[in-house]
Amino acid sequence: MTVAAVVIVPEPPAALVPADGEPALRRLAQVAWSGGALPTVVVVAEVSEELRRAVAGLAVTLTSPRPDEPRGIAWFVHGMRTAVETVAETSAALLWPFKFVWVDPETVTSLVEAHGTTPEAIIRAAYGGQPGFPILIPVALVDRLAALSGQHGEEAVQSLAAAGVAVRRIELGDPGIVHDISAARADLPPYQGPPEPAGGPPPDWNSALAAQAADPPR
Repeated sequence: MTVAAVVIVPEPPAALVPADGEPALRRLAQVAWSGGALPTVVVVAEVSEELRRAVAGLAVTLTSPRPDEPRGIAWFVHGMRTAVETVAETSAALLWPFKFVWVDPETVTSLVEAHGTTPEAIIRAAYGGQPGFPILIPVALVDRLAALSGQHGEEAVQSLAAAGVAVRRIELGDPGIVHDISAARADLPPYQGPPEPAGGPPPDWNSALAAQAADPPR
């Protein structure tokens, strides 16, 4: 079970603006990798040499959709299918508009963990009750997403939810979920972190041993 990061870049020059001293796209790719997303696929209208330099040395696949594919969820579908071609075990992908560059790696990790416990659900990260990006979408929904090619990401998720697909929202305490690169990192609200493990409470593997230690035989 592997979760990919599919980064949507409709305007390549904007993905090259500095974010904490490095190109925004490079920072985002490093966050995805640090959080446990694999592979990272960047979908862009045209792969330029500047973009290649921005992610040089990182495990990133740059790809372009067909010229006739409309922007929106169709680009994500292209990226999801590319991820599966790259890593056959890919079971879900993060729909990640590149502007959400301040997402914390722990958020990625929490989404991956939540997918492990609810593999059939779309999983939405939230901050202060407000859902944001990235959105985890199971690969099993790729054909249904393709049928919504005229819609944008948020709209497509709502359409799937209306059709009965389970959508799980988890509070992750990460302001980068809802604040994009238009806000300076220093101006973001404080990072709070998830109030509980996204995959549920950790198993109490040694509870029996602990009980024995607390009440030794007489």
